[in-house]
Amino acid sequence: MEDPLGQKQSPQVFPSMTLSHLSSSAPSPSAASAFFSDDRSGCSRLRFHQPCSPVPVFDLDLRKIQIFKLGLLELLCVTNETGDDDPEEKSFSRVFKIGFSTKDEAKAFHLAFEQWKLGVVVAKTGGPLENGSLTTPKSKFDNKIDATSAKMYFHYYGQLLHQQNMLQDYVRTGTYYAAVIENRIDFSGRIVLDVGAGSGILSLFAAQAGAKHVYAVEASEMAEYARRLIAGNPSLGQRITVIKGKIEEVDLPEKADILISEPMGTLLVNERMLETYVIARDRFLIPDGKMFPSLGRIHMAPFSDEYLYVEIANKALFWQQRNYYGVDLTSLYGSAFQGYFSQPVVDAFDPRLLISQPIVHTLDFSCIKEEDLYEIDIPLNFVSSVGTRVHGLACWFDVLFNGSSVQRWLTTAPGAPTTHWYQLRCVLAQPIYVMAGQKITGRFHLVSHNAQSYTIYLTLSAKTWGAGADQGGILQTFSCKLDLKEPYYRLSQPQPYVLQQDQQSHTQLMQSQELSPQIEDGTGPRVAIIPSQISEASEQ
Repeated sequence: MEDPLGQKQSPQVFPSMTLSHLSSSAPSPSAASAFFSDDRSGCSRLRFHQPCSPVPVFDLDLRKIQIFKLGLLELLCVTNETGDDDPEEKSFSRVFKIGFSTKDEAKAFHLAFEQWKLGVVVAKTGGPLENGSLTTPKSKFDNKIDATSAKMYFHYYGQLLHQQNMLQDYVRTGTYYAAVIENRIDFSGRIVLDVGAGSGILSLFAAQAGAKHVYAVEASEMAEYARRLIAGNPSLGQRITVIKGKIEEVDLPEKADILISEPMGTLLVNERMLETYVIARDRFLIPDGKMFPSLGRIHMAPFSDEYLYVEIANKALFWQQRNYYGVDLTSLYGSAFQGYFSQPVVDAFDPRLLISQPIVHTLDFSCIKEEDLYEIDIPLNFVSSVGTRVHGLACWFDVLFNGSSVQRWLTTAPGAPTTHWYQLRCVLAQPIYVMAGQKITGRFHLVSHNAQSYTIYLTLSAKTWGAGADQGGILQTFSCKLDLKEPYYRLSQPQPYVLQQDQQSHTQLMQSQELSPQIEDGTGPRVAIIPSQISEASEQ
Protein backbone atom coordinates (compact mmCIF):
# COMPACT_ATOMS: atom_id res chain seq x y z
CA MET A 1 0.00 0.00 0.00
CA GLU A 2 1.07 3.55 -0.69
CA ASP A 3 0.26 6.33 1.73
CA PRO A 4 -1.45 9.56 0.52
CA LEU A 5 1.96 11.00 -0.35
CA GLY A 6 2.83 8.06 -2.60
CA GLN A 7 5.30 6.42 -0.19
CA LYS A 8 5.24 2.64 0.30
CA GLN A 9 4.22 1.85 3.89
CA SER A 10 6.04 -0.75 5.95
CA PRO A 11 4.03 -3.44 7.77
CA GLN A 12 2.84 -2.48 11.25
CA VAL A 13 2.72 -4.99 14.06
CA PHE A 14 0.69 -4.98 17.29
CA PRO A 15 2.07 -7.92 19.27
CA SER A 16 -0.18 -8.01 22.32
CA MET A 17 -3.98 -8.03 22.38
CA THR A 18 -6.94 -10.31 22.98
CA LEU A 19 -9.25 -11.42 20.18
CA SER A 20 -12.82 -12.73 20.47
CA HIS A 21 -14.51 -14.09 17.35
CA LEU A 22 -18.12 -13.12 18.19
CA SER A 23 -19.50 -14.82 15.08
CA SER A 24 -18.31 -18.22 16.32
CA SER A 25 -20.21 -20.56 18.60
CA ALA A 26 -17.63 -20.05 21.39
CA PRO A 27 -16.58 -16.38 21.40
CA SER A 28 -14.07 -16.59 24.27
CA PRO A 29 -11.09 -14.18 24.16
CA SER A 30 -7.63 -15.48 23.29
CA ALA A 31 -4.17 -13.93 22.99
CA ALA A 32 -3.30 -12.66 19.52
CA SER A 33 -1.15 -10.26 17.52
CA ALA A 34 -2.17 -8.10 14.54
CA PHE A 35 -0.34 -7.10 11.35
CA PHE A 36 -1.20 -4.36 8.86
CA SER A 37 0.53 -5.13 5.53
CA ASP A 38 0.10 -5.52 1.77
CA ASP A 39 -0.31 -8.79 -0.08
CA ARG A 40 1.43 -9.55 -3.37
CA SER A 41 -1.24 -7.78 -5.40
CA GLY A 42 -0.82 -4.60 -3.34
CA CYS A 43 -4.08 -5.08 -1.44
CA SER A 44 -3.93 -3.95 2.19
CA ARG A 45 -4.72 -6.64 4.75
CA LEU A 46 -5.26 -6.96 8.48
CA ARG A 47 -3.99 -10.32 9.74
CA PHE A 48 -4.46 -11.82 13.19
CA HIS A 49 -1.97 -14.43 14.45
CA GLN A 50 -1.95 -16.71 17.44
CA PRO A 51 1.22 -16.61 19.61
CA CYS A 52 4.26 -18.23 17.91
CA SER A 53 2.27 -19.05 14.76
CA PRO A 54 3.47 -17.64 11.39
CA VAL A 55 0.14 -18.51 9.74
CA PRO A 56 -2.68 -16.01 10.34
CA VAL A 57 -5.86 -17.34 11.88
CA PHE A 58 -7.80 -14.51 10.19
CA ASP A 59 -6.73 -12.67 7.03
CA LEU A 60 -9.01 -9.69 6.36
CA ASP A 61 -9.31 -7.29 3.42
CA LEU A 62 -9.10 -3.71 4.78
CA ARG A 63 -11.56 -2.51 2.14
CA LYS A 64 -14.25 -4.59 3.79
CA ILE A 65 -13.55 -3.76 7.43
CA GLN A 66 -15.21 -1.29 9.79
CA ILE A 67 -13.95 -0.52 13.29
CA PHE A 68 -16.10 0.73 16.17
CA LYS A 69 -15.03 1.90 19.62
CA LEU A 70 -16.65 -0.14 22.38
CA GLY A 71 -14.75 1.48 25.24
CA LEU A 72 -11.36 2.79 26.21
CA LEU A 73 -9.74 -0.64 25.83
CA GLU A 74 -12.00 -2.42 23.32
CA LEU A 75 -12.74 -2.17 19.60
CA LEU A 76 -15.31 -3.98 17.47
CA CYS A 77 -14.12 -5.17 14.04
CA VAL A 78 -16.82 -5.99 11.47
CA THR A 79 -15.90 -7.46 8.08
CA ASN A 80 -17.81 -8.47 4.96
CA GLU A 81 -16.65 -11.65 3.29
CA THR A 82 -18.91 -11.87 0.24
CA GLY A 83 -16.52 -10.21 -2.20
CA ASP A 84 -19.50 -8.74 -4.05
CA ASP A 85 -19.06 -5.12 -5.07
CA ASP A 86 -22.81 -4.53 -5.23
CA PRO A 87 -23.55 -2.68 -1.96
CA GLU A 88 -27.08 -4.09 -1.89
CA GLU A 89 -25.70 -7.63 -1.82
CA LYS A 90 -23.20 -7.13 1.01
CA SER A 91 -23.74 -9.10 4.20
CA PHE A 92 -21.30 -8.86 7.11
CA SER A 93 -20.33 -12.33 8.18
CA ARG A 94 -17.56 -11.93 10.77
CA VAL A 95 -17.43 -9.88 13.97
CA PHE A 96 -14.38 -9.61 16.25
CA LYS A 97 -13.87 -7.91 19.60
CA ILE A 98 -10.30 -6.70 20.11
CA GLY A 99 -9.02 -5.98 23.63
CA PHE A 100 -5.93 -4.00 24.67
CA SER A 101 -3.98 -3.62 27.89
CA THR A 102 -3.68 0.17 27.75
CA LYS A 103 -5.52 3.11 26.23
CA ASP A 104 -2.38 4.04 24.27
CA GLU A 105 -2.32 0.64 22.56
CA ALA A 106 -6.00 0.90 21.63
CA LYS A 107 -5.52 4.43 20.31
CA ALA A 108 -2.43 3.44 18.30
CA PHE A 109 -4.23 0.49 16.71
CA HIS A 110 -7.23 2.62 15.77
CA LEU A 111 -4.95 5.30 14.29
CA ALA A 112 -3.06 2.68 12.28
CA PHE A 113 -6.31 1.31 10.96
CA GLU A 114 -7.45 4.79 9.88
CA GLN A 115 -4.13 5.45 8.13
CA TRP A 116 -4.13 2.14 6.26
CA LYS A 117 -7.82 2.51 5.44
CA LEU A 118 -7.14 6.00 4.10
CA GLY A 119 -4.48 4.55 1.84
CA VAL A 120 -7.07 2.14 0.45
CA VAL A 121 -9.51 4.98 -0.22
CA VAL A 122 -6.81 7.05 -1.92
CA ALA A 123 -5.74 4.06 -4.02
CA LYS A 124 -9.31 3.51 -5.14
CA THR A 125 -9.78 7.15 -6.11
CA GLY A 126 -6.51 7.18 -8.05
CA GLY A 127 -4.47 9.69 -6.06
CA PRO A 128 -4.19 11.88 -2.99
CA LEU A 129 -7.08 14.11 -2.00
CA GLU A 130 -6.88 17.72 -3.12
CA ASN A 131 -6.51 19.11 0.40
CA GLY A 132 -4.35 16.27 1.66
CA SER A 133 -6.89 14.77 4.05
CA LEU A 134 -10.04 12.71 4.04
CA THR A 135 -13.07 14.59 5.27
CA THR A 136 -16.02 12.80 6.81
CA PRO A 137 -19.39 14.01 5.51
CA LYS A 138 -21.89 15.20 8.05
CA SER A 139 -24.46 12.67 9.16
CA LYS A 140 -28.19 13.28 9.02
CA PHE A 141 -28.11 14.14 12.72
CA ASP A 142 -25.38 16.75 12.27
CA ASN A 143 -27.22 18.36 9.37
CA LYS A 144 -30.40 19.04 11.32
CA ILE A 145 -29.15 19.56 14.91
CA ASP A 146 -27.10 22.52 16.14
CA ALA A 147 -23.66 21.36 17.29
CA THR A 148 -23.85 23.30 20.58
CA SER A 149 -27.23 21.80 21.41
CA ALA A 150 -25.96 18.30 20.62
CA LYS A 151 -22.89 18.79 22.80
CA MET A 152 -24.99 19.90 25.78
CA TYR A 153 -27.47 17.08 25.18
CA PHE A 154 -24.86 14.33 25.14
CA HIS A 155 -23.05 15.90 28.11
CA TYR A 156 -26.30 15.85 30.11
CA TYR A 157 -27.05 12.20 29.37
CA GLY A 158 -23.41 11.24 29.92
CA GLN A 159 -23.75 11.87 33.66
CA LEU A 160 -24.78 9.15 36.09
CA LEU A 161 -26.93 11.47 38.23
CA HIS A 162 -29.30 12.07 35.31
CA GLN A 163 -29.41 8.36 34.51
CA GLN A 164 -30.24 7.73 38.16
CA ASN A 165 -33.13 10.17 37.94
CA MET A 166 -34.63 8.10 35.12
CA LEU A 167 -33.85 4.74 36.71
CA GLN A 168 -35.56 5.87 39.92
CA ASP A 169 -38.71 6.65 37.97
CA TYR A 170 -40.18 3.31 38.95
CA VAL A 171 -43.28 3.78 36.80
CA ARG A 172 -41.04 4.14 33.76
CA THR A 173 -38.47 1.48 34.62
CA GLY A 174 -41.00 -0.98 36.02
CA THR A 175 -43.24 -0.70 32.98
CA TYR A 176 -40.32 -1.35 30.63
CA TYR A 177 -39.24 -4.35 32.72
CA ALA A 178 -42.75 -5.81 32.75
CA ALA A 179 -43.23 -5.20 29.02
CA VAL A 180 -40.00 -7.08 28.23
CA ILE A 181 -40.20 -9.95 30.70
CA GLU A 182 -43.91 -10.61 30.07
CA ASN A 183 -43.15 -10.84 26.34
CA ARG A 184 -40.20 -13.21 26.41
CA ILE A 185 -41.49 -14.78 23.23
CA ASP A 186 -40.57 -11.57 21.38
CA PHE A 187 -37.01 -11.50 22.76
CA SER A 188 -35.94 -15.10 23.23
CA GLY A 189 -33.33 -16.07 20.63
CA ARG A 190 -33.68 -12.70 18.86
CA ILE A 191 -31.24 -9.97 17.86
CA VAL A 192 -32.11 -6.78 19.76
CA LEU A 193 -31.03 -3.19 19.11
CA ASP A 194 -31.18 -0.80 22.07
CA VAL A 195 -31.44 2.71 20.58
CA GLY A 196 -29.86 5.35 22.84
CA ALA A 197 -28.98 2.74 25.44
CA GLY A 198 -27.93 5.13 28.21
CA SER A 199 -26.91 3.07 31.23
CA GLY A 200 -27.69 -0.15 29.35
CA ILE A 201 -30.59 -1.11 31.62
CA LEU A 202 -32.94 -1.98 28.75
CA SER A 203 -30.23 -4.09 27.11
CA LEU A 204 -29.90 -6.04 30.36
CA PHE A 205 -33.69 -6.50 30.48
CA ALA A 206 -33.61 -7.86 26.92
CA ALA A 207 -30.81 -10.25 27.84
CA GLN A 208 -32.82 -11.40 30.87
CA ALA A 209 -35.68 -12.16 28.48
CA GLY A 210 -33.40 -14.49 26.50
CA ALA A 211 -32.15 -12.30 23.64
CA LYS A 212 -29.56 -14.02 21.47
CA HIS A 213 -27.52 -10.82 21.25
CA VAL A 214 -28.14 -7.16 22.08
CA TYR A 215 -26.42 -4.21 20.41
CA ALA A 216 -26.53 -1.23 22.77
CA VAL A 217 -25.86 1.97 20.80
CA GLU A 218 -25.13 5.08 22.88
CA ALA A 219 -23.61 8.33 21.58
CA SER A 220 -22.73 9.97 24.91
CA GLU A 221 -19.94 9.15 27.36
CA MET A 222 -22.51 7.04 29.19
CA ALA A 223 -21.46 4.26 26.79
CA GLU A 224 -18.40 3.64 28.98
CA TYR A 225 -20.56 3.38 32.12
CA ALA A 226 -22.91 1.03 30.26
CA ARG A 227 -19.95 -1.16 29.34
CA ARG A 228 -18.89 -1.32 32.98
CA LEU A 229 -22.41 -2.05 34.22
CA ILE A 230 -22.83 -4.82 31.66
CA ALA A 231 -19.40 -6.28 32.47
CA GLY A 232 -20.51 -6.37 36.10
CA ASN A 233 -23.31 -8.74 35.07
CA PRO A 234 -21.28 -11.32 33.12
CA SER A 235 -24.03 -13.90 32.74
CA LEU A 236 -25.96 -11.31 30.74
CA GLY A 237 -23.10 -9.16 29.45
CA GLN A 238 -21.62 -11.88 27.24
CA ARG A 239 -24.63 -11.37 24.96
CA ILE A 240 -24.46 -7.57 24.90
CA THR A 241 -22.20 -5.39 22.77
CA VAL A 242 -22.01 -1.66 23.56
CA ILE A 243 -21.29 0.54 20.55
CA LYS A 244 -20.43 4.19 21.13
CA GLY A 245 -21.84 6.37 18.34
CA LYS A 246 -24.95 7.88 16.81
CA ILE A 247 -27.57 5.63 15.24
CA GLU A 248 -27.34 7.78 12.13
CA GLU A 249 -23.62 6.95 11.77
CA VAL A 250 -22.90 3.48 13.16
CA ASP A 251 -23.14 0.18 11.31
CA LEU A 252 -24.19 -3.16 12.78
CA PRO A 253 -23.00 -6.61 11.77
CA GLU A 254 -26.58 -7.83 11.34
CA LYS A 255 -30.19 -6.72 11.26
CA ALA A 256 -32.27 -6.59 14.44
CA ASP A 257 -35.45 -8.56 15.07
CA ILE A 258 -36.64 -6.05 17.64
CA LEU A 259 -35.87 -2.47 18.65
CA ILE A 260 -36.11 -1.26 22.22
CA SER A 261 -35.66 2.35 23.25
CA GLU A 262 -36.81 5.09 25.58
CA PRO A 263 -37.06 7.93 23.03
CA MET A 264 -39.76 9.96 24.79
CA GLY A 265 -39.22 13.51 25.97
CA THR A 266 -41.54 16.09 27.48
CA LEU A 267 -44.77 16.11 25.44
CA LEU A 268 -43.46 12.88 23.86
CA VAL A 269 -41.52 14.69 21.10
CA ASN A 270 -39.09 16.97 22.97
CA GLU A 271 -35.38 16.27 22.31
CA ARG A 272 -36.34 14.86 18.87
CA MET A 273 -35.18 11.38 19.86
CA LEU A 274 -38.22 9.88 18.13
CA GLU A 275 -36.62 10.75 14.79
CA THR A 276 -33.54 8.72 15.74
CA TYR A 277 -35.83 5.82 16.73
CA VAL A 278 -37.47 5.93 13.29
CA ILE A 279 -34.07 6.10 11.57
CA ALA A 280 -32.98 3.01 13.53
CA ARG A 281 -36.13 1.25 12.30
CA ASP A 282 -35.40 2.11 8.68
CA ARG A 283 -31.71 1.17 8.89
CA PHE A 284 -31.59 -1.89 11.10
CA LEU A 285 -35.00 -3.51 11.73
CA ILE A 286 -35.99 -6.56 9.72
CA PRO A 287 -39.32 -6.41 7.84
CA ASP A 288 -42.19 -6.93 10.28
CA GLY A 289 -39.78 -6.60 13.21
CA LYS A 290 -41.13 -5.39 16.53
CA MET A 291 -40.63 -2.04 18.24
CA PHE A 292 -40.84 -1.49 22.02
CA PRO A 293 -42.64 0.94 22.22
CA SER A 294 -44.66 0.65 19.00
CA LEU A 295 -46.79 3.81 19.14
CA GLY A 296 -47.32 6.98 21.14
CA ARG A 297 -50.32 9.20 21.78
CA ILE A 298 -50.46 12.88 22.72
CA HIS A 299 -53.56 13.78 24.77
CA MET A 300 -54.86 17.37 24.97
CA ALA A 301 -57.67 19.10 26.86
CA PRO A 302 -58.46 22.69 27.96
CA PHE A 303 -58.11 23.46 31.65
CA SER A 304 -59.01 26.10 34.21
CA ASP A 305 -56.50 26.87 36.97
CA GLU A 306 -56.75 30.35 38.45
CA TYR A 307 -53.92 29.76 40.92
CA LEU A 308 -51.44 28.79 38.20
CA TYR A 309 -52.43 31.75 36.06
CA VAL A 310 -51.99 34.25 38.89
CA GLU A 311 -48.69 32.63 39.90
CA ILE A 312 -47.25 33.14 36.41
CA ALA A 313 -48.66 36.64 36.02
CA ASN A 314 -47.27 37.74 39.37
CA LYS A 315 -43.74 36.84 38.29
CA ALA A 316 -43.68 39.86 36.00
CA LEU A 317 -44.64 42.29 38.77
CA PHE A 318 -40.98 42.85 39.54
CA TRP A 319 -40.91 44.98 36.39
CA GLN A 320 -43.69 47.28 37.61
CA GLN A 321 -41.41 49.01 40.07
CA ARG A 322 -40.96 52.69 39.36
CA ASN A 323 -38.17 53.28 41.84
CA TYR A 324 -35.80 50.30 41.75
CA TYR A 325 -32.61 51.88 43.08
CA GLY A 326 -33.76 55.05 41.35
CA VAL A 327 -34.64 53.27 38.07
CA ASP A 328 -38.12 52.99 36.52
CA LEU A 329 -38.50 49.37 35.27
CA THR A 330 -42.03 49.62 33.94
CA SER A 331 -41.06 49.96 30.27
CA LEU A 332 -40.11 46.27 30.29
CA TYR A 333 -43.17 45.00 32.11
CA GLY A 334 -45.13 44.03 29.00
CA SER A 335 -42.22 42.09 27.52
CA ALA A 336 -41.53 40.31 30.81
CA PHE A 337 -45.21 39.41 31.13
CA GLN A 338 -45.27 37.84 27.68
CA GLY A 339 -41.95 36.12 28.34
CA TYR A 340 -43.27 34.23 31.36
CA PHE A 341 -46.30 33.06 29.38
CA SER A 342 -44.05 31.80 26.56
CA GLN A 343 -42.83 28.99 28.84
CA PRO A 344 -44.84 25.76 28.92
CA VAL A 345 -45.42 24.62 32.50
CA VAL A 346 -44.15 21.16 33.48
CA ASP A 347 -45.83 19.86 36.62
CA ALA A 348 -48.42 17.40 37.90
CA PHE A 349 -51.99 18.64 38.19
CA ASP A 350 -55.37 17.41 39.36
CA PRO A 351 -57.34 15.98 36.40
CA ARG A 352 -60.47 17.70 37.72
CA LEU A 353 -59.00 20.97 36.43
CA LEU A 354 -59.79 19.75 32.92
CA ILE A 355 -63.04 21.16 31.54
CA SER A 356 -63.54 18.84 28.57
CA GLN A 357 -62.89 15.33 27.37
CA PRO A 358 -59.38 15.12 25.85
CA ILE A 359 -58.62 14.56 22.20
CA VAL A 360 -55.81 12.24 21.04
CA HIS A 361 -53.16 12.48 18.33
CA THR A 362 -51.46 9.14 17.54
CA LEU A 363 -47.92 8.58 16.26
CA ASP A 364 -47.40 5.04 14.95
CA PHE A 365 -43.66 4.40 15.25
CA SER A 366 -43.86 1.34 13.00
CA CYS A 367 -44.83 3.32 9.91
CA ILE A 368 -44.40 7.05 10.56
CA LYS A 369 -41.80 8.81 8.42
CA GLU A 370 -38.98 10.80 10.00
CA GLU A 371 -40.11 13.89 8.07
CA ASP A 372 -43.60 13.61 9.60
CA LEU A 373 -42.02 14.52 12.95
CA TYR A 374 -40.54 17.78 11.68
CA GLU A 375 -43.93 19.47 11.92
CA ILE A 376 -47.03 18.25 13.75
CA ASP A 377 -50.34 20.07 13.20
CA ILE A 378 -53.30 19.10 15.38
CA PRO A 379 -56.78 20.68 15.04
CA LEU A 380 -58.55 21.19 18.36
CA ASN A 381 -62.25 20.73 19.01
CA PHE A 382 -63.73 20.53 22.51
CA VAL A 383 -67.05 21.11 24.30
CA SER A 384 -66.79 22.76 27.72
CA SER A 385 -68.47 20.86 30.56
CA VAL A 386 -68.68 23.94 32.84
CA GLY A 387 -68.88 27.69 32.68
CA THR A 388 -65.43 29.06 33.56
CA ARG A 389 -62.30 30.85 32.41
CA VAL A 390 -60.13 28.70 30.15
CA HIS A 391 -56.49 29.25 31.04
CA GLY A 392 -54.88 27.08 28.40
CA LEU A 393 -54.27 23.60 27.04
CA ALA A 394 -53.08 20.63 29.12
CA CYS A 395 -51.07 17.84 27.45
CA TRP A 396 -49.72 14.43 28.36
CA PHE A 397 -48.74 11.27 26.51
CA ASP A 398 -48.67 7.50 26.67
CA VAL A 399 -46.86 4.79 24.71
CA LEU A 400 -47.80 1.20 23.89
CA PHE A 401 -45.62 -1.91 24.13
CA ASN A 402 -47.49 -4.17 21.74
CA GLY A 403 -46.07 -7.51 22.81
CA SER A 404 -47.14 -10.86 21.44
CA SER A 405 -48.20 -12.05 24.90
CA VAL A 406 -49.11 -8.89 26.83
CA GLN A 407 -49.84 -5.30 25.82
CA ARG A 408 -48.50 -2.72 28.24
CA TRP A 409 -49.18 1.02 28.36
CA LEU A 410 -46.84 3.55 29.95
CA THR A 411 -48.87 6.66 30.72
CA THR A 412 -48.06 10.14 32.04
CA ALA A 413 -51.73 11.10 32.47
CA PRO A 414 -52.86 13.39 35.30
CA GLY A 415 -54.22 11.29 38.14
CA ALA A 416 -51.95 8.36 37.27
CA PRO A 417 -48.75 7.71 39.26
CA THR A 418 -46.39 10.61 38.56
CA THR A 419 -43.41 10.06 36.26
CA HIS A 420 -40.30 12.16 35.65
CA TRP A 421 -42.06 13.50 32.53
CA TYR A 422 -44.95 14.96 34.62
CA GLN A 423 -47.53 16.72 32.41
CA LEU A 424 -47.29 19.88 30.34
CA ARG A 425 -49.57 22.93 30.22
CA CYS A 426 -49.58 25.81 27.77
CA VAL A 427 -51.00 28.83 29.62
CA LEU A 428 -52.71 31.67 27.75
CA ALA A 429 -51.69 35.21 28.67
CA GLN A 430 -55.34 36.16 28.09
CA PRO A 431 -57.87 33.56 29.28
CA ILE A 432 -61.10 33.04 27.38
CA TYR A 433 -64.54 32.73 28.95
CA VAL A 434 -66.87 29.84 28.16
CA MET A 435 -70.25 28.53 29.27
CA ALA A 436 -71.24 24.91 29.78
CA GLY A 437 -71.83 23.29 26.39
CA GLN A 438 -69.87 25.94 24.51
CA LYS A 439 -67.52 24.79 21.77
CA ILE A 440 -63.79 25.49 22.01
CA THR A 441 -61.83 25.18 18.80
CA GLY A 442 -58.25 25.91 17.83
CA ARG A 443 -54.95 24.59 16.60
CA PHE A 444 -51.92 23.00 18.26
CA HIS A 445 -48.99 23.36 15.88
CA LEU A 446 -45.50 22.00 16.67
CA VAL A 447 -42.56 23.06 14.50
CA SER A 448 -39.18 21.45 15.13
CA HIS A 449 -35.98 23.49 15.41
CA ASN A 450 -32.29 22.66 15.49
CA ALA A 451 -32.00 22.92 19.27
CA GLN A 452 -33.58 19.44 19.47
CA SER A 453 -37.01 20.68 20.39
CA TYR A 454 -40.12 22.40 19.06
CA THR A 455 -41.79 25.79 18.88
CA ILE A 456 -45.44 25.53 19.93
CA TYR A 457 -48.08 27.68 18.24
CA LEU A 458 -51.37 27.45 20.13
CA THR A 459 -54.69 29.06 19.24
CA LEU A 460 -57.88 28.62 21.28
CA SER A 461 -61.24 30.14 20.33
CA ALA A 462 -64.68 30.13 21.98
CA LYS A 463 -67.58 29.86 19.53
CA THR A 464 -71.09 31.20 19.88
CA TRP A 465 -73.12 28.92 22.12
CA GLY A 466 -76.78 28.18 22.68
CA ALA A 467 -79.58 28.34 20.12
CA GLY A 468 -78.31 29.02 16.61
CA ALA A 469 -74.72 28.23 17.60
CA ASP A 470 -74.14 26.46 14.27
CA GLN A 471 -74.73 29.75 12.47
CA GLY A 472 -72.70 31.77 14.95
CA GLY A 473 -69.07 32.81 14.72
CA ILE A 474 -66.10 33.21 17.05
CA LEU A 475 -66.70 35.21 20.22
CA GLN A 476 -63.16 35.14 21.64
CA THR A 477 -59.81 33.92 20.40
CA PHE A 478 -56.26 34.01 21.68
CA SER A 479 -52.96 32.74 20.26
CA CYS A 480 -49.58 32.24 21.85
CA LYS A 481 -46.11 31.02 20.96
CA LEU A 482 -44.13 28.85 23.38
CA ASP A 483 -40.72 27.20 23.32
CA LEU A 484 -40.78 23.56 24.39
CA LYS A 485 -37.02 23.74 24.90
CA GLU A 486 -37.41 26.26 27.76
CA PRO A 487 -40.26 25.15 30.04
CA TYR A 488 -41.06 26.33 33.53
CA TYR A 489 -40.34 23.28 35.70
CA ARG A 490 -42.91 23.78 38.38
CA LEU A 491 -42.67 20.08 39.30
CA SER A 492 -45.29 20.32 42.02
CA GLN A 493 -47.56 17.48 42.99
CA PRO A 494 -51.26 17.92 42.22
CA GLN A 495 -52.78 20.74 44.25
CA PRO A 496 -56.01 20.26 46.22
CA TYR A 497 -58.93 20.57 43.84
CA VAL A 498 -60.72 23.92 44.06
CA LEU A 499 -64.39 24.15 43.16
CA GLN A 500 -65.38 26.76 40.65
CA GLN A 501 -67.07 28.95 43.25
CA ASP A 502 -63.90 28.81 45.37
CA GLN A 503 -61.82 29.92 42.39
CA GLN A 504 -64.28 32.77 41.82
CA SER A 505 -63.94 33.78 45.47
CA HIS A 506 -60.17 33.73 45.07
CA THR A 507 -60.48 35.97 42.01
CA GLN A 508 -62.71 38.42 43.89
CA LEU A 509 -60.18 38.51 46.71
CA MET A 510 -57.42 39.33 44.25
CA GLN A 511 -59.56 42.06 42.68
CA SER A 512 -60.18 43.62 46.08
CA GLN A 513 -56.45 44.20 46.58
CA GLU A 514 -54.88 47.25 45.00
CA LEU A 515 -51.62 47.11 43.13
CA SER A 516 -48.94 48.42 45.48
CA PRO A 517 -45.49 48.47 43.87
CA GLN A 518 -43.73 49.54 47.06
CA ILE A 519 -40.33 48.27 48.05
CA GLU A 520 -39.95 47.04 51.60
CA ASP A 521 -36.47 46.61 52.99
CA GLY A 522 -35.15 46.56 49.43
CA THR A 523 -36.37 43.00 48.89
CA GLY A 524 -38.92 43.72 46.17
CA PRO A 525 -42.54 44.71 45.74
CA ARG A 526 -45.38 43.46 47.86
CA VAL A 527 -48.06 43.31 45.20
CA ALA A 528 -51.02 41.32 43.98
CA ILE A 529 -52.00 41.13 40.34
CA ILE A 530 -55.45 42.31 39.29
CA PRO A 531 -57.11 40.46 36.38
CA SER A 532 -58.06 43.70 34.65
CA GLN A 533 -54.43 44.79 34.72
CA ILE A 534 -53.39 41.39 33.35
CA SER A 535 -55.59 41.98 30.36
CA GLU A 536 -53.99 45.36 29.76
CA ALA A 537 -50.48 43.88 30.02
CA SER A 538 -51.22 41.12 27.55
CA GLU A 539 -52.30 43.70 24.99
CA GLN A 540 -49.06 45.69 25.25
